[in-house]
Amino acid sequence: MSFVVNNRIFVNPGFEEMFEARFKARAGEIDKQPGFVAMRVLRPLGNQAPYVVETEWEGQEAFRGWVNSEDFKQAHADPLPAEATREGGGIEQFEIVISARR
Repeated sequence: MSFVVNNRIFVNPGFEEMFEARFKARAGEIDKQPGFVAMRVLRPLGNQAPYVVETEWEGQEAFRGWVNSEDFKQAHADPLPAEATREGGGIEQFEIVISARR
């Protein structure tokens, strides 16, 4: 059963470009991980909404494998400055029950 992880991140005004650039710079790295299916970075359209970083995995164990990998450590080694984000958001984990695509 597929497994989805959403990370909701509230990015403060003026730091959006920096936030997005970090993902663009590492594009193609996560897809080398065993069990990786897809990743989306969703830009909010409302002032109060967070960015959502969504990853899909073949299962929870694949996700945990990535979290324990050297690539994960490298991807998170140089965080954004503290003033770039604000409290709220967080990690949500889901199993896909129903999926439809065109």
